[in-house]
Amino acid sequence: MESTVYLRVNRVNPTVCERARDVSVSDLHEAYYAAGGNGLMSSEMRPRQAGARIVGPAVTAWCAPGDNLMMHRALYLANPGDVLVVVCSCPTSGAQWGDVATRYALKKGLAGVVVHGPVRDTDTVEALGFPVWSTHVRSIHPDKCGHGSVNAPVICDGVCVIPGDLVMADGDGVVCVAKALAADVVEAALERMRREDDALAAIAAGTSVWELSGAAASYGSMNITELDRACDDEAS
Repeated sequence: MESTVYLRVNRVNPTVCERARDVSVSDLHEAYYAAGGNGLMSSEMRPRQAGARIVGPAVTAWCAPGDNLMMHRALYLANPGDVLVVVCSCPTSGAQWGDVATRYALKKGLAGVVVHGPVRDTDTVEALGFPVWSTHVRSIHPDKCGHGSVNAPVICDGVCVIPGDLVMADGDGVVCVAKALAADVVEAALERMRREDDALAAIAAGTSVWELSGAAASYGSMNITELDRACDDEAS
């Protein structure tokens, strides 16, 4: 087996990342879905600290089972503001991330890490304040001799991540947007958020969510029987 390591990454425009800082994962996903994309990782991908939120270009690593050599190479090559996306081909094997990698990532100024696989030292990592998302937590020590790839496309928790793509993560999960579409998707997400602000203002003025959400109109168009009694009242 051979390994392939790409030393350069064509990153999403930094201005797009900056614009995306005010956007949530949910709004970005909905905007991307409306444009024909998806990019949302599964509910197994969870933050390892409350309140964490990141956005930045992807730097990728694909690692052999129980081995994180390629993660370390990707971490070494990453730039400040990057999001490291690590995929282990056996997600329940040795941990891909821990406290030592965290301290180095903090020193380099990485935005965070997303791991399809296990991480460890979670209490220490949380105390250090570095944002980590992963599908598993497992204490097993990894080797550092396995083949894999760095800065090549990976499938992370069911989502294709190409190096340089826009990655965003918060308490709702992780979404990846293709860099060629990222600018338009971020602007669409910001517009969704502006409409939501208008909705909140309407609620504050007395409009009900029942009407505002469109639920009332949908409900009224359906064949629904309403009975002005409790379900366990005796029928008259």
